[in-house]
Amino acid sequence: MNSHTDKLSVIEKVGYSLGDLAANLIFQTLVTFIAFFYTDVYGIPPGQASVIIFICGWAGAFFSPVVGVLADRTKTRWGKFRPWVLFTSIPFGVLSLLAFSTPDLSDSAKVFYAFATYLALMLIYSANNLPYAALSGVLTGNMQQRNSLSAYRFVAVMVAQFIIQALLLPLVLIAGDGDKAVGFKNVMTFFAITGVIFFIITFLTTKERVQPVVEKSRLSDDIKDLTKNLPWVLMLLVTVLVFIGLALKGGSYIYYFQYYVSAPDAARFLDEIGFNAFINGLNGALTSAGFAEFAWPEDPATSMFSLFNAGGIILMIIGIGFSKPLADKFGKRDVYAIGLVIATVFMLAFYVFPPEAVWAIFISQILHGFFYGITIPLLWAMIADVADYSEWKNNRRATAIIFSAMLFGLKGGLTIGGALVAGLLDLYGYDANAAVQTDSAINGIKLSVSLYASLPFLTAAALLYFYEINKAKEITIERDLAERRKNAGITQNA
Repeated sequence: MNSHTDKLSVIEKVGYSLGDLAANLIFQTLVTFIAFFYTDVYGIPPGQASVIIFICGWAGAFFSPVVGVLADRTKTRWGKFRPWVLFTSIPFGVLSLLAFSTPDLSDSAKVFYAFATYLALMLIYSANNLPYAALSGVLTGNMQQRNSLSAYRFVAVMVAQFIIQALLLPLVLIAGDGDKAVGFKNVMTFFAITGVIFFIITFLTTKERVQPVVEKSRLSDDIKDLTKNLPWVLMLLVTVLVFIGLALKGGSYIYYFQYYVSAPDAARFLDEIGFNAFINGLNGALTSAGFAEFAWPEDPATSMFSLFNAGGIILMIIGIGFSKPLADKFGKRDVYAIGLVIATVFMLAFYVFPPEAVWAIFISQILHGFFYGITIPLLWAMIADVADYSEWKNNRRATAIIFSAMLFGLKGGLTIGGALVAGLLDLYGYDANAAVQTDSAINGIKLSVSLYASLPFLTAAALLYFYEINKAKEITIERDLAERRKNAGITQNA
């Protein structure tokens, strides 16, 4: 049987997806909390935190293509990419814990410790996540199966995102009994152990099936192919821009709720939707059964931040459900671009909302979440299509080096966006020790979650006009590659 016709089992899709859940427990924490952790938990000045995030993030980004070259040339009885996922799992877990630990050091030593642990985490993240991403390109050559696989994995991503963006800050306060430093350490210990287990499951449940008709052997061939691959260049730029926007808005939300949104109006919103009554009812049931109360944080900013993210993520998951049927009918490129533009409109609205407009803020967030959710699986599936395009055009396949565009862009965007969070806070005069921020700092926070985060999204959508792999080209590439593999006698690995 030809590998390109194989359907992936539910077990394999779920097993593969658990790897994304494991990675995103850490990645989403970096996107949402790294600037906050450095400035408000570990006490590093915003300017120095910005430099740490920028330098270490770019070091990890530039390491991604190196991993891609090595992974494409890895040959083991387990395949090219699965061994990387397995053997980096424990170092990834250990470094995740160290990066969110707060040893008692001098101010200069804190900066050095943060720099060293964040750099090591970025490097091991590349060594783990690039082969993991490339693995999706060799599990199946069927593009509709890839759309399905992407939908599965990004449900897992949304689960991780829900845990981090909706529950992490309350869990940190609960696990540390109000001490954020202790709470981060305890929660990250659990995440690290869980992540190692999930990566091992990914290794055990997946199988590399797609075999290139012609194996590549020279790095010069890889580079030559990339320079001629306009879709690869465009997806690299799109990925950088999208993750700049994600990191910038995600890292700024906590400041938006802490210092801009009206606390009395947030408390009133929590009462109106029944959230406070739910927590009180839950605690009543727990105490009547002989258990301790669920220690949810009492301040409205924390609760509102968590519910705000939870609402957006739930709608993102619903949006993901529309992604595959829309992409199958209209093609990934067109659905991705339109979804991104509509999602950005609702993000821009955050600048004009007054601090008491809590309902409007919440509704805008869930609508943003729905339309962005449609785009989430498509970015990774498009990168797999670019790998096919390269093989189709050049008669050579280099899956990992193609996927290095994704991870380079992801880490580069995360780096720029994360550094911008801390850098813009510093630029607009944010003071972590001040209970009330200046008007300038408040304006900087509002701009960060709206206009500044929207510009990269809109630029990325515009670039897709030049991306040539539309629905018709997808069908042509899949058909031609299937015929080549059939003629070459390539079959499924046992």
